Amino acid sequence: MTTTESAPSGLGYPSAELQERGAGHTAREIAQQPQLWREVERAVEARRAEAAAFLRPLLAREDVRIILTGAGTSAFAGEVLAADLGRHLGRRVEAIATTDLVSNPREHLSGDQPTLLVSFARSGDSPESVAATRLADECLSECHHLVVTCNVEGRLYQDHHGASRSFVLTMPAEANDHGFAMTSSFTCMLLAVRATLGGPTDDATVVERLARAGEQLLADRAESVRALADRGYERIVYLGSGPLKGLARESALKMLELSAGRVTTWFDSPLGFRHGPKSIVDPRTLVVVYVSNDPHTRLYDLDIVAELRAAMPAQDVIAIGAVLDDRLSGESSWLLTGVADVDDVHLALPLVVCAQLLALHVSLALGKTPDNPFPDNAVNRVVQGVTIHPVTGRP
Repeated sequence: MTTTESAPSGLGYPSAELQERGAGHTAREIAQQPQLWREVERAVEARRAEAAAFLRPLLAREDVRIILTGAGTSAFAGEVLAADLGRHLGRRVEAIATTDLVSNPREHLSGDQPTLLVSFARSGDSPESVAATRLADECLSECHHLVVTCNVEGRLYQDHHGASRSFVLTMPAEANDHGFAMTSSFTCMLLAVRATLGGPTDDATVVERLARAGEQLLADRAESVRALADRGYERIVYLGSGPLKGLARESALKMLELSAGRVTTWFDSPLGFRHGPKSIVDPRTLVVVYVSNDPHTRLYDLDIVAELRAAMPAQDVIAIGAVLDDRLSGESSWLLTGVADVDDVHLALPLVVCAQLLALHVSLALGKTPDNPFPDNAVNRVVQGVTIHPVTGRP
């Protein structure tokens, strides 16, 4: 599929209307994700030996520190992955945004600990993405780079391609989203890093099953998501536990971006939501709860679903999960099929498609143009206007 093709039909609108209303890129980039996940899996496998040759000596060192970094959506990919990768690798793995690394290098980039900086970047041209890797090289005595990007023309790719302490993973060209919001780029980079650093899964069918779950979701839920968007919610809350809290944050940003700030959003964990943030709920609020596949964590997710549905109209509390449960029934509970046994990091891939679809449909319901919700350029697809200030003295 190329970026010049027309928008897909079957997302709740005719393809011609999506094009006319400035949603063609965004709709296509949401719909293409399941197929791109298959391509990412093949690409990672093709380079597994090469990646292992770069990573194995570094990961064998018990004192290595791993930082997952990016800006905005790219940073949230790190939040989804950090704890899971730390468990798999038996190493310290942190998610620290490039915006924090650049503004506060003395807090994050100090000491002589060998470091692997994993950079997520759709374009690789945002000022912080480029500056973060350069600062890490300047401030740390030993820094290695795993760069994951969708753009071989970007500055980050150019800086690190062929560098002795760098390994660059490039995503399929179609993952370099042309729409304003990151969709394909987010899920492809997340999957690529999980497969590269986390290693191959015991189940060789997991990516195919995730792709099929995503395809079924796109086919079966587009009309109901459009109906949900047409209700005119003014506030939308996303809740998730563990890796799905990072996903809730990304979901909230997607809605904020594509609604051009017209819809107020919030994210939290189900347990954390009761500690004050629950006060955001009013009669014009929709709450979306991502239900974990982990049996213990799922209990807390189901508790907040029951609590909210007792206090709000059931139609205003959407629970999305993959495990069949009697407590998740009715039109407001959405079940993803065939992925009830995958970990929550992998489950995040089809789950985020729900948030992307909802943001697309809310944007259209508000009369916005999802491919560019800010025609006045008040907010840009690639961040502009950032001055990178020199660090005086080594941290």
